[in-house]
Formats: sequence, C-alpha cells, structure tokens
Amino acid sequence: MANLGNFDATTVDPAKSADVLPPGKYVVQIVASEMRVTKDGMGQYLWLELDVLEGDSLGRKLFDRLNLVNNNPSTVEMAQRTLSAICHATGRMQVQDSEELHLIPMLADVRVQPPKNGYGESNTIRYQPLDQAAAAPATRPAAATQPAKPATQSAQPRPATAPWRRSA
Repeated sequence: MANLGNFDATTVDPAKSADVLPPGKYVVQIVASEMRVTKDGMGQYLWLELDVLEGDSLGRKLFDRLNLVNNNPSTVEMAQRTLSAICHATGRMQVQDSEELHLIPMLADVRVQPPKNGYGESNTIRYQPLDQAAAAPATRPAAATQPAKPATQSAQPRPATAPWRRSA
C-alpha cells in the first residue's frame, strides 16, 4: 500500500491518450533530444521529441528514435540517413550536438505503422524542409489561428560532445 497523502484529482488534468497522429504533413520542431541505451544494452539511439506547431494537432507530440550505435550496419545507415534528412530540413548541415537542431521548424511527413511485436500502432516520420509544404498543401493540416512561434536558439550551454557520440 502506498500513502498518497491528500491527492485531489479534481485539481490535476488527467493524462491524455497517446494516440498516433493521423497520416499527413505537419509543421514540427525538435524540442528535446538525448542519447539513450537500447533495451539490450548493446547500442544507443538518439531520442527525439517533436512538437506540432500548426493545424488541428497543434501542441501534439511526436517521438523518433535514430539507432546511431548498433551492431547492424543497415540500422546505423538508416539512422544516419534520417539524421541527414533532419539536417537538410533544418538547414544545419554540420552539427556537433543534437541541440543545434532544436526549435527549427520543418515539415514532417507522418505515416501510421500497423501494430507489431505486441505494441499498438505507431507513427513513422520522414523529414523535409518547410519549402516542400507548398508542394502538397492538400495533405497539410489546416493552419491554426495562432502563428507558430519563431525559432530561437537555446540559451543553455551545450555539451562539448555530441549526444549521438557520447558513451552511456
């Protein structure tokens, strides 16, 4: 038994479901990233948290994992290609730290992957520069009444070592 003190659920908004986003093109930005150890402890992945900046899904979150340290060369190559797509989409061709990719709007082409391995549906993401949004306006969610916040650089000091190069 755990003592919860005087918890009052009427004072806290309940957790919202983590349903997948419907397929479409969304304006997003990376808001957090870090290197994490894989479940088997044999590799590392770059974990990304993204915010949707416009449309009906304004404020929703997307997450991505790039397996940059893995025994399977194909897995590493796929992660590096995705990281390259993010760099191209943000206009940052050479980065030392994943934080350099934060808060820069880009286009995410989101798809839904069917359930597998006991997990439910999930989103897959392909990254594109924002100028490609004009090429497919029919699939882009409707713009929200509030404009997206402009990209700003974080005032926090950056680590000396790139997170995707750090050892766990």
